Amino acid sequence: MHARKIGAAAAAAVAVLAARDLVQKKHALLRNFPVLGHARYLLETIGPELRQYIVSSNEEERPFSRDQRSWIYASAKEENNYFGFGTEVDVAGAQGRAYLKQRTFAGPLPDLHDPQAPLPSAKVLGGPRGRAKAFRPGSVVNVSAMSFGSLSGAAVKALNQGAAQAGAMHNTGEGGLSPYHRNGADLVLQLGTSYFGCRNEDGGFDLGRLKEVVAGAPVRAIEIKLSQGAKPGLGGLLPGAKVTPEIAAIRGIPVGRDCASPSRHSAFGDVDSMLDFVELLAAETGLPVGIKSAVGELDFWQELAGLMARGDRGVDFVTVDGGEGGTGAAPRMFADSVSLPFRMGFSRVYGTFAELGLTDRLTFIGSGKLGLPENAAVAFALGADMINVAREAMLSIGCIQAQKCHTDRCPTGIATQNPWLARGIDPASKGNRAAVYLRTLRKELTKVSAALGVAHPALITADDIEVLNGDYEARTLAGVYGYKEGWGELGPDLAAEITALMTGGRAL
Repeated sequence: MHARKIGAAAAAAVAVLAARDLVQKKHALLRNFPVLGHARYLLETIGPELRQYIVSSNEEERPFSRDQRSWIYASAKEENNYFGFGTEVDVAGAQGRAYLKQRTFAGPLPDLHDPQAPLPSAKVLGGPRGRAKAFRPGSVVNVSAMSFGSLSGAAVKALNQGAAQAGAMHNTGEGGLSPYHRNGADLVLQLGTSYFGCRNEDGGFDLGRLKEVVAGAPVRAIEIKLSQGAKPGLGGLLPGAKVTPEIAAIRGIPVGRDCASPSRHSAFGDVDSMLDFVELLAAETGLPVGIKSAVGELDFWQELAGLMARGDRGVDFVTVDGGEGGTGAAPRMFADSVSLPFRMGFSRVYGTFAELGLTDRLTFIGSGKLGLPENAAVAFALGADMINVAREAMLSIGCIQAQKCHTDRCPTGIATQNPWLARGIDPASKGNRAAVYLRTLRKELTKVSAALGVAHPALITADDIEVLNGDYEARTLAGVYGYKEGWGELGPDLAAEITALMTGGRAL
């Protein structure tokens, strides 16, 4: 009897659904195929998950292939991250793939078995410009800008705890410095066009508020965000429904009201005034100050390098974001087709400074899918001094690449403000995984550097890597990107210093 009631109820529900489908006019598929047509929408909804596990090969899927995700997951869990029975890559025909050329003999090398995998920056951040609080970053791998609001508080807390355990820095993102960023890691405070947390009532920049924020947190550097790889040159709108009292307090905006982020800064309007702004922040806080940008037209970079060549003003670091980057929501056109990919964009920016002999006078930071050893090695060979990781760090704390970041329905509770979903993240255990991933990536970089005969990835040169170009032909990175002799390399003094640091020549 009970089964009959259940069956009758189910049949009635199906009948009601069928009747609704037949009379509605919004979906032709459902009018023609009532009930059955819903299967199509279900399959569309879970398409990314199906492709991950059923359809795509281990090397096919984007943004991150199954093999790439598997390496990150295994690394974060301290599991065996080796792969057996040879590569699945078409090594002789994979167009554009980079290959590193190992050396038979090597100079002094570091301890490859240190569990902490220390890998400090080869450059002192802010040192060349004499900033009062210049310092040598203890890790060349750091957590990239991802704001609280885009990520859940639990996710930000996990990433911060992981960065602290690994001795890495954590970029706050443009959403302001939240309580979740105060869990032990050194911070890079990012200033976007809305100056969240450091703004006045009209939305303009407030120097006094900035100094208060810096004084009350472990901020080691300030990054002025000009643009990002996911949506360069585009502002944003935070709907009032998402402006909770907590987010409003952190960002310094009214509760429940829409907040528009302009596409460009109001505190400066050209390169000259931007450098004045940089020097103002550095003088008032003592901190190194840099910029973050995706790469489009080069006039900006040429003017910046030209003004810095005078020696009186300049940025302490440049973060170059590749067009393939992007942790959250962006219009498809911008995600796919606006700004240059990392390797192309970074090489052009680096070359602009190299032409004027400035590369040892500032730190170059790369971001945009660089949290994988092979991509990171290429970035260092092109001249990067440090790298930032974003989506890879998200994967390390449980992201499954569901690609629901823009819907507020992230199933793992990372890219959402839904309390029920966010409760799935245990910051303590996920923070440990983030730390293990960061250390593992540093360890891999140290190993590959040793295979190339050098003590640090910053000593890898653009001639140490070749890129497959057509059938069974290859060119060096230097040849592909037009590098001149010595480009992408540290000056002799910096090279000697970092080699000594890595091999026990002297303490940090």
